[in-house]
Amino acid sequence: MFENLVEILRKNPRKIVYTEGTDARILESAARLKAGGFLTPVLVGNADEVKAAAARGGFDSEGLEIVDPENYDGFGAMVEEMVKLRKGKMSAEDCAAALKKSNYFGTMLVKMGKADALLGGATYSTADTVRPALQLVKTKPGAHLVSSVFIMVRGEEMLAMGDCSINIDYQDDVDKEGNVTFSAADKLAETGVACARTAQVFGIEPKVAFLSYSTKGSGKGPNVDLAREACAKAKALAPDLDIDGEMQFDAAVSPTVGQLKFPGSKVAGYANTFIFPEIQSGNIGYKIAQRLGGFDAYGPILQGLNAPINDLSRGCNAEEVYQMSIITAALA
Repeated sequence: MFENLVEILRKNPRKIVYTEGTDARILESAARLKAGGFLTPVLVGNADEVKAAAARGGFDSEGLEIVDPENYDGFGAMVEEMVKLRKGKMSAEDCAAALKKSNYFGTMLVKMGKADALLGGATYSTADTVRPALQLVKTKPGAHLVSSVFIMVRGEEMLAMGDCSINIDYQDDVDKEGNVTFSAADKLAETGVACARTAQVFGIEPKVAFLSYSTKGSGKGPNVDLAREACAKAKALAPDLDIDGEMQFDAAVSPTVGQLKFPGSKVAGYANTFIFPEIQSGNIGYKIAQRLGGFDAYGPILQGLNAPINDLSRGCNAEEVYQMSIITAALA
C-alpha cells in the first residue's frame, strides 16, 4: 500500500504541516521524510526549541522548514484572512490570539496554500485538531459533515471501516420550525459514500455494507430503520457503487450466510467496506479487527474537509506518525 502512495507523492510533491514541532515522534518522522525526499515536512514551533529537541533525540534537523507563529512574516495577513473566515464571530484580537496556537496557525498555513496537508494530535485532542479545520478549511462543497474511516490491512487483505472516531451518533438537523433539513439517514448515507470513495484511493474496490443487528428486515427498531434508510439514500447518491443493507456482520462477510439471508446481493458475503450505525459499534469493531483479527489499522482518516487534515492518537509512535503523514499527503 505505502509503495503506491509514495509513488503518488514522488510524482506530485507535497508539503505537510506538523502542529507539534518539538515532539520527538514528529521529529523522527520529519527526519525520515526529509531523507526520503518525497514529502516536505513543515514544523510549527520556535526554531531554537525545535532544533534543541531534535538534537536531544538524535534526529537530523538540518534543512527542515520550521515556522514560528511568533515571528512569521505573513502573520498580519493571516489574521485578516481568519477574521473574514470567522464572519464576525471572532475579532482581530481573538484571531491573533488563536493563531499563536500551533493548531490554528498550522491550519491557516493549509488554508492559505502554504502547505497541502496537516497532521496533528500527538499532544492535542481530536477536538483541537478538528475544530480549527471546520472553522477555517471548512467542508467540501456538497459535504454536510466530517466523518472518518480506518483502512485495515492484513497481508494483502484490505478493508475500510467507518465512522469509528468522529460522529458519536446521527441526529436529524431541524430548523426553527422543527422541520427536518438534513436527516440522520442522510448523514449516515453521506458517511458511507465518503468511506467508499476513500477506500478507492487505497486500491479497494468497495463493496459497502450498512451494518445492523438486522438483515433485510429480520429485526425491528429505530437503528434498523436508520441503517436501511441510509443504505437506500447512499445507493441514490452513488449508483456506481455496490452498496447494500441493512445487514448483520456475518451476512456481510460470509458468502454462505450472506446469500442465505440476503439472496442476490452483490455485497452480502463479500463486503470490504463496513458502515457502522454510530461511533460505539464502529470503535469497538475496528479495535476487535485490530487486536483479535491481526489487522493493522491506519487512521482515522478524516473525510469531508476541503483539504487533508488528520488526527493522530496521543499514544501514537513515530512509525505511525510517518505512515499517517504519507497517507494524509497522498490525499491532497
